Amino acid sequence: MGQEKAEEKVKHILTDERLSALKALLEKDHAIDCIFLLHLDKGRWKHAKDFIRSKLGRTISDGTFRARMMEIENQGLAKSVAIDPLKNYYEKTKLGEKVAELLLELFENADMEIKRVS
Repeated sequence: MGQEKAEEKVKHILTDERLSALKALLEKDHAIDCIFLLHLDKGRWKHAKDFIRSKLGRTISDGTFRARMMEIENQGLAKSVAIDPLKNYYEKTKLGEKVAELLLELFENADMEIKRVS
């Protein structure tokens, strides 16, 4: 790819309102984790917490989970469903599923390249 074309692509990503908002979201702690949780249909706090603890040996706070899910919803990657007046769970949207698939592909390709050059 030529330098000018690469610069145009980077400029577009950094200045386009939706793409720069998505970039800002992905830079936040646990944002990618939450997108993957939605991909795995774990948009309820209890299911997300159990998965992260038992399968990954990690933790995520309730507040962080809820904040990221609201931001993910604001980007159109998830939708909230009311459980009761004070509680929601989150479901992936078609766009959210596509973003999750693209992130999985990115990390799979990066993993292959890292192994190849190591």
